[in-house]
Amino acid sequence: MRVLVVDDDSLHLLILRKIFEKGNDSVVVAHNGVEALEVLEKDSGFNIILTDIMMPFMDGVELLVNLKKSDKTNKIPIIGFTAGDVEYYRQTSPIPFDTLVAKPMDFWDLYNLAKVKATALLN
Repeated sequence: MRVLVVDDDSLHLLILRKIFEKGNDSVVVAHNGVEALEVLEKDSGFNIILTDIMMPFMDGVELLVNLKKSDKTNKIPIIGFTAGDVEYYRQTSPIPFDTLVAKPMDFWDLYNLAKVKATALLN
């Protein structure tokens, strides 16, 4: 599975990268939405995208809107996560995340959720 993880927290990026790589998945990281769009412009062949919502330069909601508007990326499942109010983002996001979870989170639960979402898309 190919995974794009977008977060401005280097520790979260490290932990998630290690967990996915332990499962023999290929991981690419970006530190904000702008970097994520640059990555996806070159290569949109990801099975799942995990993104923080509150990030500098371009937050996860703006990233989500850009991804769902693009024919190259609109089918990729997107899991959002936030330390903010999950219900607020569920109600105010112009486009819903495929899944939205609260921080702090169990990284293994997030890994398992990503596997389920990516596998469902393949079937």
